[in-house]
Amino acid sequence: MESLKKMVAEKPVVMFSKSKCCMCHTIKTLISSFGANLTVYELDELPNGLQVERALMMLGLRPSVPAVFIGQELIGGANEIMSLHLEGNLVPLLMKAKALWL
Repeated sequence: MESLKKMVAEKPVVMFSKSKCCMCHTIKTLISSFGANLTVYELDELPNGLQVERALMMLGLRPSVPAVFIGQELIGGANEIMSLHLEGNLVPLLMKAKALWL
């Protein structure tokens, strides 16, 4: 869990992903399309990826990816990000976290 905290510290938007996950790709594309400063960690490419994935699951994420943190706060997975976007709340959240300037 400590490793997970370090990975999201000091980054405005952090996403945990797997390189072959189509929903992860969709969420990466969505967040990046706004010009947001997105940091992506591919769990299947990290030496400690399995430990990080277990920590995400301990936070209640099922499936474990995509997992998005905005302003060091766990927002959730694809459903939560898409809901925020459809409600018009994703861009303001990104701006509040200083990941996006308009």
